[in-house]
Amino acid sequence: MARARRVAGGGTAVEVAPERLAGWFTRFAERNDGVGTTELGEHEVRVFARNGVTATATVPFGPLAVTGRHEGLAVEPLVAHALVPRLLALLLVRLGGHSLGLARGGRVLVSRTDRHLVQGRTAAGGWSQQRFARRRAGQARVALRAAAQDAVEVLVPRLSEVDAVVLGGDRLALGELRADHRLHPLFARAEARVLDIPEPRRDLLDDAAGRAISVEVVLSGA
Repeated sequence: MARARRVAGGGTAVEVAPERLAGWFTRFAERNDGVGTTELGEHEVRVFARNGVTATATVPFGPLAVTGRHEGLAVEPLVAHALVPRLLALLLVRLGGHSLGLARGGRVLVSRTDRHLVQGRTAAGGWSQQRFARRRAGQARVALRAAAQDAVEVLVPRLSEVDAVVLGGDRLALGELRADHRLHPLFARAEARVLDIPEPRRDLLDDAAGRAISVEVVLSGA
């Protein structure tokens, strides 16, 4: 089943597994009075239904080699592109932990997961608040250093084999890791999409491996 969420500005985004993509677009056409045109771009594929609904797919691991405007439903190049097996480096990070690894075809091959205590915020004021803030900042630094070290040991040495890098978790925490010069080659290969991960656990790394190869499609219009 496709994973769905609302997007800013209106519309619904769904994540569709590569093996389900052709059937998903066929059902989209059936539900919306057929398809008028399909626009294949290097980074986006837009399918215009006859009733005014538009399905815009972001090309994962682009660019798409075959582009152009076609009458009717013509998503075969996108489907073929999505089905290509790829070795992915996954890096999921939040302040309290991380999970990372290598995956192919939605299956994790190598992984490392760790958790660190980072205390939540407090409403207390004065010196107590300042001491708490310093302690929390120190805990966050320890957690992020551990995430960086694991990424250096597990992911960076395999970058020459990797087809793409997929990130997930907290953007602020990921931003902190970007400052580590040892990880510059890793972040240079990262896809623009960042997976929303509530907590970097090992089981969620398995889930992320499947989501990483899915195609995100945004439905909008009438």
